[in-house]
Amino acid sequence: MSSSLNIVMPGERITAVEDVAKGKRIILGPGLRRVNDTVVASKAGPLKHREPNTYWVDNYQRRYVPARGDLIIGIIKAKSGDVYRVDIGSADSASISYLAFEAATKKNRPDLNPGDLLYARVLNASPDIEPELVCVNSNGKRGKLGLLQDGFFFKCSLNLGRLLLRENCPALKALTEKLPYEIAVGVNGRIWVKAHSAAETVGLANAILSLEQAGHSEIDKVCDNLGDVLQA
Repeated sequence: MSSSLNIVMPGERITAVEDVAKGKRIILGPGLRRVNDTVVASKAGPLKHREPNTYWVDNYQRRYVPARGDLIIGIIKAKSGDVYRVDIGSADSASISYLAFEAATKKNRPDLNPGDLLYARVLNASPDIEPELVCVNSNGKRGKLGLLQDGFFFKCSLNLGRLLLRENCPALKALTEKLPYEIAVGVNGRIWVKAHSAAETVGLANAILSLEQAGHSEIDKVCDNLGDVLQA
């Protein structure tokens, strides 16, 4: 049985694996390589471990595969009875009930139209059923979920989406120091941003996309230069 340890980036030194190697022989799988006495990631993705001593990086797939609890950005495709069909970038469309919104009732339904953007959470997902979405938390409150209005929508790699959703992401912290903005990041490789002006919004999107090719060792440098990208 395998387990995920944490997300690693290309060029990142994997000290946890190095520590294990001091006490026993280990096997390095795809995405990891030895550099002298160190272990370094050569791919981005979750660091995986299988007992007793095998480690590898599970490189991200190109197509999103829904999982329960994922935060995603979906596009309303059509209404079908009491549910909406939503494109979430996976092999199958997802569905969301009109009751899956804060304070929604039969008389108070959300006003959604084809093309609208939703920030939602995956409620159920399995190979045998259509993914189901909700726009409320466990307390029935929307929080940051729901309809995304105005702003600018763009796509990114699944890897960048997961990077931006990490707690205390240095990139988003650096951007916050440059200008006020709103952002919704989907683990399905979709991002929505909104700043005070159209120019600032587009600059913000360009700054975020500049992180796409950055390895772990370059993240801090790129974050330091995000202000320059915003001015471009």
